Amino acid sequence: MTGKIIKGIAGFYYVYVVESGIYECKAKGIFRKDRQKPLVGDRVRIEVLDEKNREGNLVEIFPRKNELVRPAVANVDQAMVIFAADYPKPNFSLLDRFLIMMERQHVPVIICFNKTDLLRQEEIDGLYRHYESAGYAVRTISVRENRGVEEIKELLWGRITVVAGPSGVGKSSLTNAIQQEICMETGAISHKLNRGRHTTRHSQMIAIGPNTWFVDTPGFSSLFVPDMEKEELREYFPEFRSYEGQCRFQGCTHTHEPGCAVKNALDEGMIGRQRYAGYLELYEELKGRRKY
Repeated sequence: MTGKIIKGIAGFYYVYVVESGIYECKAKGIFRKDRQKPLVGDRVRIEVLDEKNREGNLVEIFPRKNELVRPAVANVDQAMVIFAADYPKPNFSLLDRFLIMMERQHVPVIICFNKTDLLRQEEIDGLYRHYESAGYAVRTISVRENRGVEEIKELLWGRITVVAGPSGVGKSSLTNAIQQEICMETGAISHKLNRGRHTTRHSQMIAIGPNTWFVDTPGFSSLFVPDMEKEELREYFPEFRSYEGQCRFQGCTHTHEPGCAVKNALDEGMIGRQRYAGYLELYEELKGRRKY
């Protein structure tokens, strides 16, 4: 039978099979031999060893449409990254790094700023404009005041969404708010997963509606820019794309060259200065990275 891995921990993979429930499975040795690691979100084929106790083996991983490294999940339709609007103040460098990771995988991103009840409206508008002008979908919410949560549910509906963000931004609170009215058969999932060895340090898929999955992931406090050439970085800033080919020099890095269309757009207010400063920071980081 076929199903979807909704959690993996300590060598066990928990596979959700429609109309059957959750099976606790071990991966067969062939995966180690082929250096293939099952991921949360994988569509898999299993062989049932014990139907009563819902135990089995993973025997096949179907081809993935995408694969993320951090967080380690597969086959997602979109990502939603959550930051606090305040307390803690958003780390824009960290957010930009996450966006680059998703751009490289061609995964659409929703940026969600929670705790907007702590800011004045003009400050909230500034957060929105900062990334909306870069081409991203941005939502500003307050879970504490239950403001914007319904709209988030609508954005998730019918999709597999990986949800990530630093610790302390209200990700768990949003997860709980979204799950309040779940009508699906989650009892079996909870029973199978609620064991002592399970912790929140691992990604897991949560069913919130028909064909709708919320991939909850551990909080992060740092992200490394993936290995790539510094000249490649500009490809992952969507606000630069409309200016490609308009610079005086072919292969312009948009850093120091005269006649740069991106820098001209920056001077004209068409590109956000904070985003551009983040680009320069990452460019210098890649430039200084040693190669062995």
